[in-house]
Amino acid sequence: MKATVRAHPNLALVKYWGKRDDALILPHQSSLSMTLSPLSVRTTVAFGVGSADEVELNGYVAKGSERDRVLRVLDTVRAEAKGAKLGPAKMVSRGDFPASAGLASSAAGFAALAVAARAAAGLPADPQAASMLARLGSGSACRSVQGGFCEWMRGERPDGTDSYAVQRFDEKHWPELRMVVAIVSRDEKEVKSRDGMKNAVETSPYYPAWVKDAEAEVVRAREFLAKKDLQALGEMCERNAWRMHATSLAADPPLCYLMPKTLELIHSLREQRKKGVPVWFTLDAGPNPCILTDAAHELAAEAAAMACGATEVVRCVPGGDATLLAEHLF
Repeated sequence: MKATVRAHPNLALVKYWGKRDDALILPHQSSLSMTLSPLSVRTTVAFGVGSADEVELNGYVAKGSERDRVLRVLDTVRAEAKGAKLGPAKMVSRGDFPASAGLASSAAGFAALAVAARAAAGLPADPQAASMLARLGSGSACRSVQGGFCEWMRGERPDGTDSYAVQRFDEKHWPELRMVVAIVSRDEKEVKSRDGMKNAVETSPYYPAWVKDAEAEVVRAREFLAKKDLQALGEMCERNAWRMHATSLAADPPLCYLMPKTLELIHSLREQRKKGVPVWFTLDAGPNPCILTDAAHELAAEAAAMACGATEVVRCVPGGDATLLAEHLF
């Protein structure tokens, strides 16, 4: 009745930006991401412990919406395994990278929770079921159940049973690919991603065009990954990021996540490319660019980031599946 899982965060190459169903966390369009190693979150789940559910995140007792999101996942597992009479649960989760890194620790956390909870409940290993379960905690978490490069399919059904992530290529497909995360600001965002995307969906005149374009980009991204075409993939990542941010800049009220150092680094990458250095950016809802490059140029990407005022750089490679561990956190 206890299981521990390690999962990695992911970074979208084609962004998820906007829900068509807030309750089930169903997206308006598909997205595609790269699972990132060595960063990880470990989560232990045990059922039949104590008299009430316990949730601990990175050393503190979770409260409010954080606790509610975890309990939603646990309650879904208890409902599926109703014959097992699982009882109260204890969940402890710890990440080995700071939230300030600009990488969604919640994606790794809920992927680890979903796989661990199903294992602790005695449910069979099932990446599709785990992906849908993780999605209930955090949308992008559905893409961290498996490694390599995963596509979150939009789906059509109102109940969300066809909206989950599938692995298009595993982590061994393109081991030379690198993602260099440049930290230019550790300040907490004034507008969280879920609020920013809701504003864009409801008020941006560009949003319908974004949905159509991003869906088409997923198809192109699969092709570029299959061919290991770094230039084509990098150019696509940049235009997809620009267009996502354009929806927010055109929203009411306008929302800009970029900072001066963000733009300085983006412009410096253009200059690097003129010198023959293969570096392209992507940018989630925040100020910290992530640089797509290859193993031969990751040090050059790091140097470019530091020269533009990055205070920290995190170098990542394609990561693997969420994996069961023998050692528990309690």
